[in-house]
Amino acid sequence: MINPMDLTGKKVLVTGGSSGIGRATCIQLSRLGAEVVMVARNEQNLITTLEQMEDGNHLSYVYDLQDIDGIEALMKKVISKTGPLDGLVHCAGISPMRPLNMTTYKFTNDLFKINFFSFIELSRLFSKKGNFNSNSSIVVISSTASFQGDKTKIAYSASKGALNSAVKSMAVELADKKIRVNTVCPAFVETDMFEEYIIVAGEEARTKMLEKQYGGYIPAESIANAVAYLLSKPAEFITGTDFIVDAGVTSH
Repeated sequence: MINPMDLTGKKVLVTGGSSGIGRATCIQLSRLGAEVVMVARNEQNLITTLEQMEDGNHLSYVYDLQDIDGIEALMKKVISKTGPLDGLVHCAGISPMRPLNMTTYKFTNDLFKINFFSFIELSRLFSKKGNFNSNSSIVVISSTASFQGDKTKIAYSASKGALNSAVKSMAVELADKKIRVNTVCPAFVETDMFEEYIIVAGEEARTKMLEKQYGGYIPAESIANAVAYLLSKPAEFITGTDFIVDAGVTSH
């Protein structure tokens, strides 16, 4: 039986692999045959992810993506081990919530470092000659919050909206290098980040959300499947777009 999403032999760098969507993505890509390079801050959590993955030539690097200036050295280290990569998946992200009167420059800048600036730097380095194979793919986790407003999400929504806009220009610029670039835009996904949101918003928010997200809360594995699809050959003509996985949220 042919698996059109087979990724055997493909080398993919995944940030945020220590938890949530990043962990689910690492696990799913390994099941599809990819060799995964994981980057995250928490070493023990990376080990836990690795234990759940299919056997393969996987690598892990403990690194804090807030250190933008050090990403180039990290990428050089990765490429020296793996050779050219076939994919980059940026799952690392934070979603602290604050009302406008508490959304300071420092708060916004710290959020953008992880959600946006690190992605641009990783993509810049990924797309350098010798660092990627032809017909490769860049995928970044955005959010339906990028085009739907909500209280206390000003900085977070702005960071995700920046990703959506950047991806469109990146796709045009990198087309000659045969690199596709897309976002995946989930609504609420069943992760630790979601549970942290419930703690802040209150338990009643869990039920109220289902009025809009009527398809139910999304398992992290479903987002991982969307990422795997965008990395695979069946998605070879998809670039510069937002791949929405929202259980109905944006139909309102």
